[in-house]
Amino acid sequence: MGRIKSTLVKRTSKKLVQTDLLFGEEFEGNKKILGNTMPSKKLRNRIAGYIGHFKKMEKRHAEREAKRAAMPKHIQDNQEHEQEQYMQR
Repeated sequence: MGRIKSTLVKRTSKKLVQTDLLFGEEFEGNKKILGNTMPSKKLRNRIAGYIGHFKKMEKRHAEREAKRAAMPKHIQDNQEHEQEQYMQR
């Protein structure tokens, strides 16, 4: 299981991703982009790691949506219905 990230790390990471900086999925690249802008190395590393994780999640979500868009409509409706039933349990 992963470690729980603080609200500060998540909030800061999401704000940085929304800027025009070119963050990617790799920790080392994100760490270099952040450079010495953070107050401490520990915080910089946590933010760089979470940004990588966040970018991977965005990529998976986009792939899932593209796959879902390619499905016939009746299959999409069936999956949504099954998911609603699962959530009601």
